[in-house]
Amino acid sequence: MKIKPDDFRARDGAAIDLKKWPTKIKPVYESKEHYQELLQLHVARLSDMQQILYAAHDHALLVIFQAMDAAGKDSVIRHVMSGINPQGCRVSSFKHPSGNELDHDFLWRAVARLPERGDIGIFNRSYYEEVLIVRVHQDLLTAEHVPNGLGKSKDKIWENRHRSIRHLEEHLHRNGTRIIKFFLHLSKDEQRRRFLSRIDEPHKNWKFSMADMEERKYWKQYMHAYEACIGATSTGDAPWYIVPADDKQNARLIVSQIMLTHMQSLKLDYPQVTSARRRELQAIRRKLVQDR
Repeated sequence: MKIKPDDFRARDGAAIDLKKWPTKIKPVYESKEHYQELLQLHVARLSDMQQILYAAHDHALLVIFQAMDAAGKDSVIRHVMSGINPQGCRVSSFKHPSGNELDHDFLWRAVARLPERGDIGIFNRSYYEEVLIVRVHQDLLTAEHVPNGLGKSKDKIWENRHRSIRHLEEHLHRNGTRIIKFFLHLSKDEQRRRFLSRIDEPHKNWKFSMADMEERKYWKQYMHAYEACIGATSTGDAPWYIVPADDKQNARLIVSQIMLTHMQSLKLDYPQVTSARRRELQAIRRKLVQDR
């Protein structure tokens, strides 16, 4: 099966009903060996393109991963980015905000971690948490000190935050940062199975806590929040991709192919050598040849 990125793309301005988006599809690989072969091919191509991105130094790539617990964000990042030079890539994970971060606007801590030109930035969770977990647990707004007159709680806070996010992403695109956003779409049954494996397999015990079970109770509320934010913020310049995540191997191949497609669209190439630079290099070469 050929991977077609548009099959997973949330259309601009379209209403999103996650019940209509599959959490599992026919595998794009034929066997475990075929999966490894395809993944290594994707990883090698991403590595090559990242080197050109770093050398050209005129674009940055921001890749955002959002998902319910146990959807496989960590493993996708680890496998897909395994061939990337760490010098040109930074992974940022967003936990509960600190007191200092809460004293700033909701985008502040993420903006501080945006990738530089030539780099790839990976956000494992992101500023989208502010329209997901905060929307589900609205008591968190109190800690953010949102003024009453700025659309707090019952007013238009989520609509306003979606607008702020769109404006930020438009600004980044205009200034050379390309953005790809992935929602790893996991079924509730598959999350249950993965939670059980975290209990039954000792080396996975550290990944599980009672807090994970508590969040599972809010599954419907989270799906509603994801539908709202994906529908409001998937744009031509910063698209959302809804990736079936019940099959981890399939999800990795889909994510890596979508990343490749976006990087290829940049038509990257190594910087052109000017005549002056070529003469300089030849002069350096002559000195090196003579330096024995």
